[in-house]
Formats: sequence, C-alpha cells, structure tokens
Amino acid sequence: MTDISKAGSFTLGGRKVHRLGFGAMQLAGPGVFGPPKNREEAVAVLRAAVESGVNHIDTSDFYGPHVTNQLIREALHPYPDDLVLVTKIGAKRGADASWKPATSRQELIDAVHDNLRNLGLDVLELVNFRSPYGVHGLVEGSIAPQVTVLAELQRQGLVRHIGLSNVTQAQIAEGRRICQVVCVQNHYNLTHREDDAVIDALGREGIAYVPYFPLGGFTPLQSSELSEVADALGVAPMQVALAWLLQRAPNILLIPGTSSLAHLAENLAAAELVLPKDAVAKLGRIAGQPAR
Repeated sequence: MTDISKAGSFTLGGRKVHRLGFGAMQLAGPGVFGPPKNREEAVAVLRAAVESGVNHIDTSDFYGPHVTNQLIREALHPYPDDLVLVTKIGAKRGADASWKPATSRQELIDAVHDNLRNLGLDVLELVNFRSPYGVHGLVEGSIAPQVTVLAELQRQGLVRHIGLSNVTQAQIAEGRRICQVVCVQNHYNLTHREDDAVIDALGREGIAYVPYFPLGGFTPLQSSELSEVADALGVAPMQVALAWLLQRAPNILLIPGTSSLAHLAENLAAAELVLPKDAVAKLGRIAGQPAR
C-alpha cells in the first residue's frame, strides 16, 4: 500500500492533514448530476481512500445534488477522528442539471444546514464560499455580503473555519478583512498556472491552497512533455501531474477525484513519486513558466 504520508502534511484550519486528499465530485452521476453509475464502487472508493490514509475529503451538497454527501455519510459515518470534511456553498443545481448561483443570505444559511444534515454533522469543519462571478475564469466583484453571512454562522458554532473558492487576489484580501481565511480553492494545474503568485503569497501566510481540477477536470491534461516525462519515469502521466503539484509548494493540498478503485490507487501513488530536476524543468515549459 502507498504511504501517502511521504507527500507531507499541512495545517488546514486547526487540523493537520496529509497533502494528498480526495475530491468527491466525480462520485456523482454524469455531469456531477444524479446518482453514481455504480453506488457500491463509489462507497468502496471512499472507504479505500480513508483506509489508505486520506484524511481530507472535499465535497459539496450541490454535487448531485446531495449525492456525494449522502455517499460520504453512508461510507464513513461515524467519521474517524482525524478526518477533515471540507464542503463548499454558493451554487445550486437546476432540474435540468444547470449550475446556478445561490448567494443570498437565506440560500447560504440553507446550504450550510443541507450540508450538516446530509453529512450527519453538528458542525462543519470548513466551508468554502465559491464566488459566483466567474465560470470560466476569475472575475472581480465584492464577496463581502456572503463572507459576512458565513462569519455569522461561524460565530453561531455551525462552521469552524472558512475558505474561499474561485477568487481573485482582491477578493481574498476582502474576505480576510472579515474573517480568518484558512484556504483558497482555485483552478490550478500543470497547464493552468495563473495563480502562481497567489500560491506563493498564501504560503508566506501559512494559508493552504487547494487546486481544483488538478488533473484537468472535465478535460484531462494532455501534453507531449508530460507524456515524455511519465514514460521516462515509468509511471502514469497523471501521477506526474500530481507529483509536480506536490513539489510546486508546501502549502498545496491535492484533492484528485475518481469513481474508480484503480484510479484511486494510481492517484495516491503520486505521494511517493519524486520528480528529478530535469523533469521539473521540462514540465515547467508546458505553460511557458520557469521551473520551480
């Protein structure tokens, strides 16, 4: 079994977690809507992840909707003491599987209670607010009203820690003026590197950075350089992509998702993969960035 502790650990809120975690989004049906194709395997994937040492799972009640949270509860409740469940609010699903903003005061309150109920918890360890302004890129706009609501729920004891998702540097600064922000969850991977400066700045503050779509999301990463490095090392390209992220900065926490036991094992194996300097340099050229 892979020793995921070799990837190191980082403090997320008040809890230390392994840097290689699990994202539950892909456990829902096609388009992150409806039930999984194979419910038994979805439950098995969650249990196998935790048995392998994963103690950070990312989810949301709008995945499905409700599907992934209910699967997590079925598979893992009562939860291990060291397991950190992180959820996200700020959106909802239409009956046609569309994604819609859900950022009013009442929608945010309802979302927190939905997550609590479906996960079977009395308090949510960490809630990310997802900015509604950009779908295919970051867009400026005030998030103060929504973060203020989350801060109120935190004072009520329903939320322990607060994070931000899909946010610009200005929005991060705005959120931090309202409450302590313990993590930022933005789109970032080997080929999508607009947040390089953000990662470094957060690292200096001891704030976790959690890249979503670390393997490309709905469009898996493809690159001749990535394939060449993987072939030279005798590993899968996606393992290289995850290992690169782990070596990119110590405050990066990974949440690759899958609904397959085989892919789960492949992803977790990245914890033991150390990329040589020449490989890092070659991968850095994919996005026209210097090696790090």
